[in-house]
Amino acid sequence: MPTCDVLDLHKRKVGSVELRDEVFGVPPSGSLVHEAVVMQRASARQGTASTRRRGEVRGSGRKPWKQKQMGRARAGSIRSPLWRHGGVVFGPHPRSYAFSIPKNKYRAALRSALSAKLAGGGVMVVSDLAIEQPKTRLLAAVLRQLGLTATTLIITDPSNGNLERAARNLRQVKLLRPEALNVYDVLRYETLVIPEREVLRLQEVWS
Repeated sequence: MPTCDVLDLHKRKVGSVELRDEVFGVPPSGSLVHEAVVMQRASARQGTASTRRRGEVRGSGRKPWKQKQMGRARAGSIRSPLWRHGGVVFGPHPRSYAFSIPKNKYRAALRSALSAKLAGGGVMVVSDLAIEQPKTRLLAAVLRQLGLTATTLIITDPSNGNLERAARNLRQVKLLRPEALNVYDVLRYETLVIPEREVLRLQEVWS
């Protein structure tokens, strides 16, 4: 069973916590994680690109000139894709790029990502992560004390309003509830910060 040091806000070790093998001790699967990330990114696409086919552009339906004896190439419509201002052939139309994978498969991918993150030293468990006021500078100072200068993903509960409001102006910091944890964010952010009280909840949700 893997263990992780518990640090205070001055990055001093104050204890340790045991992590479940089924969440943080899973052999990494790159193909599974890749499939989950592709699914997430595809579901986030807007899919609003649009073009007009020949039946949708403006213009008369009359034949521009008669078929023969004109000395010109035959033409049936000014809305032809060959003409300027004509329709577009096989152009994009609004659509959804979303697709889904089995729930158990996605959960396995997340456990694989968490295990790889822990093995790479990207998981930090802190004894507490509370600030007295919802001030961005206070949270920024706490993160500097912990040595977190790169992208940081913090797992916290919705009741921590001060922390949530303080993090809004920090572009490299994101807060998520344990239930909202996802594969893409685990990979995207360099360090995963988990308050000690949230470790049990996180493992209960994803084990």
